[in-house]
This record gives sequence, C-alpha cells and structure tokens, in this order.
Amino acid sequence: MVDVPIQILVNNAGVHDDAVFPACAPSNGTACDVSLNGFFHVTQPLTLPMIRSRWGRIINITSIAGLVGNRGPGQLCRRQGRAARRHKSLSLELASRGITVNAVAPGIIQTGMIEGVFDDKAIAGMVPMKRAGKPEEVADLVGFLARNRPATSADRSSR
Repeated sequence: MVDVPIQILVNNAGVHDDAVFPACAPSNGTACDVSLNGFFHVTQPLTLPMIRSRWGRIINITSIAGLVGNRGPGQLCRRQGRAARRHKSLSLELASRGITVNAVAPGIIQTGMIEGVFDDKAIAGMVPMKRAGKPEEVADLVGFLARNRPATSADRSSR
C-alpha cells in the first residue's frame, strides 16, 4: 500500500454568530476557534507533505465581509480580515513549492444561513446579479481551483 499525502485541502468551516458592534462581546471564542485556529490545526500538518511532493492546493472558503466590510457583523469582518491576510501570506510562502493557496469569498449564497436574514428585494439591492449565488456555483469554482493542470516545460525547469 502506497502512502499518498493529502494534496487538496478545502477549508470550509464557519460559524455565524455575530451581532452589531454595541452588542458584541470582546471575544467570541467559538467563532475565533473555528475561523482562525481551526484553519491552523487542519492546514499546518498537511503543508509539509505537500511541500515534499511539490504540489498542492489549499482553498479557503471565507466571507466577502472580510474584504469589503459589512453593516452588522463586525466580529465576522475582523476575523475574516485576519483570514484574508493569512491566506495571502501562506500563498507567498508556498507558491515556489508548487502549492497554490486561494480564498473564495462569495457574497450571499442561497443556503439555510440566509433564511430570514435577506429577502429577494434586499438581495436585489446588494448583489449586481440581483439574486443570491448558488452553492453549486461556489463548488464549480472550488473544483476549478483544485484541478491538476499538466506541468509545462517552465514548471519542470524550475524544480
């Protein structure tokens, strides 16, 4: 039996438990644990095997709120902003070893998480496409980012 390392990792854990700024607690341990520490504890042990094989894909599902801000979920914006900087740093660290690190930050996606939060009129006012995204659209993008493209001669000469 051949021991094959995990070479494609999709971090997709998240917790939605925010409040407007005046109602925020100074620290939300559960959400920070999932958003920041969970990423570390899953990703860190898998990077060395990816480095050894000189190929890997790390894809992090995050929130658009970390990039552009959002009214209401201040804690989410703070956590996701930290996550965006972490993704960029890790991509710079691992790129020369054939490992890509990408963050997918979809806007409003039609899941149970938005029920009772956004109605169709609100979505049409916030989203240029005038509709919530679909989970399968996000999945298609993640599949594209995870694909194994054939190595080019430039890739082989840089090893």
